Amino acid sequence: PHAGPVESKNEAAMSELVPETRQKPVVPMKPMGINANLLGYIGIDTIIEQMRKKTMKTGFDFNIMVVGQSGLGKSTLVNTLFKSQVSRKSSGWNREEKIPKTVEIKAIGHVIEEGGVKMKLTVIDTPGFGDQINNENCWEPIEKYINEQYEKFLKEEVNIARKKRIPDTRVHCCLYFISPTGHSLRPLDLEFMKHLSKVVNIIPVIAKADTMTLEEKTEFKQRVRKELEVNGIEFYPQKEFDEDLEDKTENDKIRQESMPFAVVGSDKEYQVNGKRVLGRKTPWGIIEVENLTHCEFALLRDFVIRTHLQDLKEVTHNIHYETYRAKRLNDNGGLPPMTVETEENHESNL
Repeated sequence: PHAGPVESKNEAAMSELVPETRQKPVVPMKPMGINANLLGYIGIDTIIEQMRKKTMKTGFDFNIMVVGQSGLGKSTLVNTLFKSQVSRKSSGWNREEKIPKTVEIKAIGHVIEEGGVKMKLTVIDTPGFGDQINNENCWEPIEKYINEQYEKFLKEEVNIARKKRIPDTRVHCCLYFISPTGHSLRPLDLEFMKHLSKVVNIIPVIAKADTMTLEEKTEFKQRVRKELEVNGIEFYPQKEFDEDLEDKTENDKIRQESMPFAVVGSDKEYQVNGKRVLGRKTPWGIIEVENLTHCEFALLRDFVIRTHLQDLKEVTHNIHYETYRAKRLNDNGGLPPMTVETEENHESNL
């Protein structure tokens, strides 16, 4: 009872010295889910339709590269994938024609339309790959081409006056054709995938799988998976890019069971049980391309086009291109080196 007035005096003295504490700003509450039934329909869900209309007008770009030795049916398979003549077949070498000494890069562009959706498809072929006696460093022109497309995109991006829509020539997907030897991968296969798995989405496929029995095919697939794992080669879809548990579950199944896809390609139709089917005619019957008991072509098509096409594009942009861009800008102190052309553009823009 005696200390009361002394304490109150002390408190009064302290209140004079200590400035008045400000009130903490009110932290906004987390947004709560509002039941649309209570407040009526707003229309947020129409954004999906708006996006659909926008993308339908602009269309899509998709660039697919095929790599492998001659005679593995690369052109046929790509034509079968898109059910049209999108890749030119080479009808063998003429006597006058020389086999190319180095790997050539041939890009052919098409516009494919289905259900009102337009896709600008570019097929990049690599004739001459793996056809020489000495195939040392034969992946270098391919790696150079892929990086050139990243460079082209980067230069457009850092321009002062940028295009509203930068033309996308970057390689979104590389189908690598493995010869159906039934034994193991060649050193060339391993070297190619080691060098390029860091810069592009590689999907390994076993070509002309009808040349192996079912047991040989299963065994070969397991051996290829094991060799890729032992050599630290990552193919698409890479484990570290799985965004959630659903993606991981779906992609794990593809990585552990389907990869590499054992495929057969054909653009010829045959009559089987009253139905027209794409297939290859052999003395003992017709191999149906889209029949899962015959080959895994349907799985590859669904994977590349129906389930993962957008993801292939996103991984290319967000991972491979970003890695190239960060390294390029870091090496040059923030901007690509100015060429005469870029200097002129810079002056004209100013």
